[in-house]
Amino acid sequence: MSGTLRTVRDLVRGAAASLLSRVLYRIQVTGRENIPRQGPVLLVASHVSCLDAFLISCCLPPSARFLLDAEDRERLGPLARLLPAIPLQPGEGLATSALEEARAELVRGGIVAVFGGAQITRTGHLMPFRPELEKLWAGTAAAIVPVHLEGMSGAWLSYRDGRLVRRPPGLRRPAVVSFGKPLGPDATVYQVQQSIVELAAGASGLRFGPRDRLERRFIRSARRHWKKLAVADSTGRELSFGRALIASMLLAGWLRRRCGDQHCIGILLPATAGAAIANFGVLMAGKVPVNLNFTAGRETMETAIAECRLRTILTSRTFLEKAGLPAPPGGVLLEELTAGFGKTAKLATALLARLVPVRLLERLFGGRSPDDTATIIFSSGSTGEPKGVVLSHRNIISNIESLRSIFRLRPDDRVIGVLPFFHVFGFTCVLCFPLAWGYAAIYHPNPTDARTIGELTARYQGTLLLATPTFFGHYLRRCEPEEFRSLRYAIAGGEKLPAALAGAFREKFGIELLEGYGLTETSPVVAVNVPDFCEGETCWRTHKPGTVGRPIPGVAVRILDPSTGAVLPQGQEGVLAVKGPCVMRGYLGQPERTREVLREGWYLTGDIGSLDEEGFLSIADRLSRFSKIGGEMVPHGRIEQTVSELLGGAPCAVMAVPDPERGERLVVLYTARNVHPAELWRRLQQSGLPKLWIPKQDNFYFVEELP
Repeated sequence: MSGTLRTVRDLVRGAAASLLSRVLYRIQVTGRENIPRQGPVLLVASHVSCLDAFLISCCLPPSARFLLDAEDRERLGPLARLLPAIPLQPGEGLATSALEEARAELVRGGIVAVFGGAQITRTGHLMPFRPELEKLWAGTAAAIVPVHLEGMSGAWLSYRDGRLVRRPPGLRRPAVVSFGKPLGPDATVYQVQQSIVELAAGASGLRFGPRDRLERRFIRSARRHWKKLAVADSTGRELSFGRALIASMLLAGWLRRRCGDQHCIGILLPATAGAAIANFGVLMAGKVPVNLNFTAGRETMETAIAECRLRTILTSRTFLEKAGLPAPPGGVLLEELTAGFGKTAKLATALLARLVPVRLLERLFGGRSPDDTATIIFSSGSTGEPKGVVLSHRNIISNIESLRSIFRLRPDDRVIGVLPFFHVFGFTCVLCFPLAWGYAAIYHPNPTDARTIGELTARYQGTLLLATPTFFGHYLRRCEPEEFRSLRYAIAGGEKLPAALAGAFREKFGIELLEGYGLTETSPVVAVNVPDFCEGETCWRTHKPGTVGRPIPGVAVRILDPSTGAVLPQGQEGVLAVKGPCVMRGYLGQPERTREVLREGWYLTGDIGSLDEEGFLSIADRLSRFSKIGGEMVPHGRIEQTVSELLGGAPCAVMAVPDPERGERLVVLYTARNVHPAELWRRLQQSGLPKLWIPKQDNFYFVEELP
């Protein structure tokens, strides 16, 4: 190509790049300094949309060449002619003359770019990399630079919900192009792919706006879906998005007037429509909702109240009477509060909610920063001591956005909410996700009441059901197939999913139970199985029974040696570490404990896991001594301490054995000869331990001595 034509092409490419980066997108480039100034350089990129090659090329010198396949060239149209590409022929992969041309360019010291995966992702996950990639850089002494594009999923010429997006979804869409630190020419394909995954974990939170918060998303959803059903519950209460917004604004106004100097507001309510309104009312007042765990015992509740300095707790007389709980200090009964709102206040708030421009409404009832605290969830670890996990708006929003990118959702999807809001699984997935993203949520406070849950699912045509395997066991036994006929996704988390339960559920209801894995500290989802996606004769595997699925987009995992902390190769078991924008800010008031588990942005889970050759994560064991029973974390050490005290200091041991219904069950071995198992069980019942922590009477055994 002559110099003049090359100059014209570069000018046109620059103009097109300016149009894309300033009008259609708001492009942020990070790590450009990681591209060596002198070659050879090979850039290996993730592939999300047909525009990826063009956007990356605009960040490179004009001489850089891109290995481009026929699908990208066809979809790019005239833009493809602006790229100095090395064309790949359909079906030939890298084992063609294009490979030799690219290698020759590298040997000459040039810059070449290539996509790691053979196709644009259809599933939202990073596609498996071509195994022949190593042939491209072998013997060339090239520096290998990983590249990740964030924010292109669901954008123009990418795939959303399994379909190609043929129109730009909007102007000024935020996107991030990240260049990672170079790897040496001896790097493996797995190491390059892992580097891109870790780039994604660092960039995933960057594309959210400086004021992207949960209550702002709820306001936008409510205005967009004003008459659409937002929340309903088993008491018969139903609220549209418009009415939910008005109710939240009324509560927010009251909280601002009465609790102006309070940072956190307690909520003592089960999963109901009222609890959902209470949470978003607190958020819209600029406060932090703290949902109190009324099943974990008085001590845990008192700890949460003290650590969060709660002076106001929203609750309900009806709930307190049913649960047999005393009114908490600072308790405000919602029945009395809502009865005090006059007609004038309701009318004025309704007009404000409906007529004021959305941006002004967001300023009036929306906070400023996505890094502000969104909630504090109290979680017990292996010691049984409650820890307040501080989660930001960015943590929760990034987690939900990652899930939305891999599940193919519809506007009429409805979430059946049976999980309590004091657990992060419930707070994120059945409270924040539906209300802030415009989907209906149907609540029932008792997750073991299978008959009512089956009836609600059938009545409201629920499509998403999230619960623990223990609860799904109840539904398997007591719900009828026609009640779950509308379900599209059934997602199990909180404990290991037994294969027998998954098989029986599939046989009875005709739907896969999808196992996932998460922690309170990760907002919560780390990995989840998704139904396999097929396009014509080609299928992409995203569901692998026996694993907890692939890590969700924006989340990186490492498997570490328990002794040295070194990163282990693919396939080996070790301690699981997690990184991404979903990782918590820290433990409330416990900086030392926070530093123990957060290392350079990586959260050390304490779980033993492994990654297979397809990228699926398996959880094998735990380092810390606790069991998950019915989705609850049950600490062995705390139970041992109580048993030993009841036995006058005699040694004892608590362990867990598999249980087909609840995942695990506890067994107590003790050495006090003069105490009958039934008597020890009776004493534990009176000890104040939560009922879930106490093993069944026939699981107490006397032994002469402990090993």
